Amino acid sequence: MDSTCEPYGYDAFRRTCPSHAVLEMLSSKWVYLTVSALRHGRMRNGELARKLEGITPKMLTQTLRVLERDGLVRRQVFPVIPPHVEYELTALGQDLAGLLDQIRSWSERHVPEIRNARLIAERGREVA
Repeated sequence: MDSTCEPYGYDAFRRTCPSHAVLEMLSSKWVYLTVSALRHGRMRNGELARKLEGITPKMLTQTLRVLERDGLVRRQVFPVIPPHVEYELTALGQDLAGLLDQIRSWSERHVPEIRNARLIAERGREVA
């Protein structure tokens, strides 16, 4: 079988592969953190803003729109005044959240090693 067809007919190493758009979306730290925050249930915009320290309202809105567009998040509007909107992960989003939890656990476990490597690299630049 041609390597460009494994296993799902896509090859992320090829420049024209549509999976590049998915990888680009996933590379956003805000996508990562928003999906992770929604892993345990529905949240309103304000709850997400408080949970995701440093995110601007504009970036949160953009991130939620991207996640909704890509089928990872479901937006539910309740017909009340003032408007009440909740966000939750779809089955696809929950599947992704499991993978992201593994990445988060790995990063938290290896922070000391990575910080140490960075310090060594910085010292090396100072000496050179």
